Amino acid sequence: MTASAGLSRTQEIEANVYDMAKERFRSLFTRFDKVFVSFSGGKDSTIVLNLALDVAKEIDYGPVDVLFVDEEVNTPETVAYMHRVRGRPDVRLKWACLPILHRNAYSREQTWWACWEEEARDRWVRSMPDVPELVTVDMVPGFKHGMKLPDVGALLYGPEHGTVADCAGIRAQESPRRLQSVLSKGKDNYIADPVKGFYYYCKPIYDWQTEDVWTAIHTFKWDYNQTYEVLRLIGAGSHKQRVCPPWGEEPLRGLHEYSEGWPELWDKMTQRVKGCNTAKLYSKTDIYGFAPKEPPKGMTWQSWALSMLKLYPKKEQAEISGNIKRAIKLHRKKTKRPIPETTADIHTGLSWKAIA
Repeated sequence: MTASAGLSRTQEIEANVYDMAKERFRSLFTRFDKVFVSFSGGKDSTIVLNLALDVAKEIDYGPVDVLFVDEEVNTPETVAYMHRVRGRPDVRLKWACLPILHRNAYSREQTWWACWEEEARDRWVRSMPDVPELVTVDMVPGFKHGMKLPDVGALLYGPEHGTVADCAGIRAQESPRRLQSVLSKGKDNYIADPVKGFYYYCKPIYDWQTEDVWTAIHTFKWDYNQTYEVLRLIGAGSHKQRVCPPWGEEPLRGLHEYSEGWPELWDKMTQRVKGCNTAKLYSKTDIYGFAPKEPPKGMTWQSWALSMLKLYPKKEQAEISGNIKRAIKLHRKKTKRPIPETTADIHTGLSWKAIA
């Protein structure tokens, strides 16, 4: 396992990412009043959980706080894994089932949907877990309709806990945006600036590669989500295996895996979220903008991206336009270079192709 201090070829140093990540956790447990693991059941958060548990044991920290935000559409293997985690004596779990909004990249008519929404109870893909660790919307006074996944942690671990470190399995290898986020700071680059003055998003394994993740799991014989074994059997490569619900633009490329690996779950998904069947059939075509090599004839990536706004209802047009403007503003704040057409900017990760 090797790590790169700044994830640049010119700055690469030989180091052990496992030891470096443990050192980061030692620092987090010392510096913050509350440290918890944002746990999805995926391979990356599995690494974060086990590193936190190892360090907590070394320093006699006590049980590690773990937050699992249940997004309703989970494989049976993910649910089973969560039950194994909640059974550990060194884990203090919150299992949250809240009606958070999810992006729906399958439909321009229903661009968002909310898991666990009461009005759709008859179409839930599974029942809420019957566990004492369950957190529901009536138990979270600050929860408001329209909140999304990043909003949940600061509600459940609020300012009454002091300074809070939210430790997630985010790796820079996954996207240019993630890489840029850790390159923007020279010191403590795995700790983001505080939200609301007390809440810090932390990326203790930002420099790990996929190979490092699986090497650690098998070397230390850590328990992991058996969803990955199903994905392996149906032919998904290790770099493309995901256990998170496939609702966004990127995850929908693996939508067909749900119909192959979990047909009963897939049947309920098609009734739960509009556009599932169509997206499964055409997600890897230009209908869904899958890896287009060129924009339509006579158009640049920029003109194509902006023209696609007209395909959405007015409300969604305004939302998407606002997101694009914020991305452009952030780009201009960090560099005077124009947004490139195709190659992601080295400092912002932005390009008109990515926007399109």
